[in-house]
Amino acid sequence: MKRRNFIRTTGVAAAGTGLAGSITAGNFLGSTKNKLPRWKGFNLLDYFSPFKGVPNYVTTDDDLKWMADWGFDFVRLPMAYPRYVKHTPFKNITPDNVLNFDENELDKIQQLVERANKYGLHMSLNLHRAPGFCVNAGFYEPYNLWQDEEAQDAFYQHWSMWAKRFSHLSPKQISFDLVNEPCTREDMNDQFSQRGSIPGELYRAVAKKAMETIRKHNPDHLVIADGNNVGADVIPEIFDLNIGQSCRGYFPHYVSHYRASWVWKNPEDAPKPVWPGEIDGQHFSRKNLEEFYAPWIDAVKKGVGVHCGECGCYRETPHEVFLAWFGDVLDVLTQYGIGYALWNFRGDFGIMDSGRKDVEYEDWHGHKLDRKLLQLLQKYK
Repeated sequence: MKRRNFIRTTGVAAAGTGLAGSITAGNFLGSTKNKLPRWKGFNLLDYFSPFKGVPNYVTTDDDLKWMADWGFDFVRLPMAYPRYVKHTPFKNITPDNVLNFDENELDKIQQLVERANKYGLHMSLNLHRAPGFCVNAGFYEPYNLWQDEEAQDAFYQHWSMWAKRFSHLSPKQISFDLVNEPCTREDMNDQFSQRGSIPGELYRAVAKKAMETIRKHNPDHLVIADGNNVGADVIPEIFDLNIGQSCRGYFPHYVSHYRASWVWKNPEDAPKPVWPGEIDGQHFSRKNLEEFYAPWIDAVKKGVGVHCGECGCYRETPHEVFLAWFGDVLDVLTQYGIGYALWNFRGDFGIMDSGRKDVEYEDWHGHKLDRKLLQLLQKYK
């Protein structure tokens, strides 16, 4: 990643948008000011990859049962839309493909939602790769969600399809997270290109239209918008809309994404993280976290619904540094009723099979369980 972009990203404050007015989900927390529930859980990566026919994560019933047994109540499903449309694998997708829904794949996703609900887990559906946009880039899109009306129309049709399919579910069972970490890019196909904020009025227009499309099928459907500028910024332009917002638990990236290949062009150049302490000439501590989350907290105090849809540390971060930092993150969020979803359950950020080299894993039904991380999460359940 270009150094100037990385430093800018690690230093930007984050904030959430609100659930202005009445919404069913706003009653879940009783006297808590946050209008969104303090959901606690994980991201599921079953549909994260855009490529069919390659090894992918598969969520098992055991996974869901363990989550529920350990006190968690939330899962988020970041989806790449090419996984559930018919097109020629490993070839550039075209506008003709984008709305060619694969009913077999749609049924599988619905079954995953139903399985999660069976174990008492709220499911958040998210378009991680939407028609015309993905924060990761690195592949061809036939248009740009933030510039082209055709892409926006396709985006709304995807959400209309999902909202109709789940029109029978309540806000306790499902929510709709519009698009993962919106941002602009100098080059839509280059994951390391300069990124910035979507103009607020443009983001408002797209989010508002998507919300209205979704609620045509069920007026109680719960809609979430990720923070602007890769999830980092408040979106005051939608404070008056009946939409919640999702923040991130990755500040500073020096800690959360140490040696991550999609952040660093040369991972070996990443400065070794500490917590608290100095990294790359900057001092970081709990005070910095409190400053970083201050806009989110201010939003909650104003009646905004906020949830942290992604958080955690890549496996290369020293485990004790991770736990010290993450304990502070969770403590700050919890004070204001903001829940969290670790990225992920099993895998590089997860509580099982993370591949960390400095963890004394516990054998758990053939998996490697990070008991210390689980205990930290349970402390804030």
